Amino acid sequence: MLFRPRYTIDTIYHLNTAELHKMGIKAVFSDLDNTLLAWNEFETAEKMNSFNKKLEHAKIKLVVISNNNAERVGKVLNPYHIDFVAKSKKPLPFAITRKRQSMGLKKEQVMMVGDQLITDIQAGNLAGVESVLVKPLIETDKWNTRINRFFEKIIFFLLGLSHPVKFKETIKNG
Repeated sequence: MLFRPRYTIDTIYHLNTAELHKMGIKAVFSDLDNTLLAWNEFETAEKMNSFNKKLEHAKIKLVVISNNNAERVGKVLNPYHIDFVAKSKKPLPFAITRKRQSMGLKKEQVMMVGDQLITDIQAGNLAGVESVLVKPLIETDKWNTRINRFFEKIIFFLLGLSHPVKFKETIKNG
């Protein structure tokens, strides 16, 4: 289904590299705001950096797929040498597909992780990759995300998912 995540997990930071290897995942594509970092946090990203190093050690590539502009995303990610695609136009799947193809990966080797059904999960599903919904890192959102959250409540209801979703500490089917 278009908006239904394959998996749910409370935070991207609980992704287990051994489990990802069992699944055949070679790359974790992630949203930035409220998935890897609080949307209003620009300076500190140590948890994200540690997570990236953990993935690198396991030979899994972290790539941020963001609708933000390159200046905003680069300011946060460049100091940590984390690859990204800016202005991705999620929920359209093209940025995910192009990046996956440029990395020489099959659909089943990529996982898209994000905190929004309407952008992240829909884009991942349309691109045919594994989709993982995470709980937003903070309760507040930018104005444009607040609009999406309103419509998400309707989608959660239509999908028969409890809202808020019961997020687990490990990957479980959504």
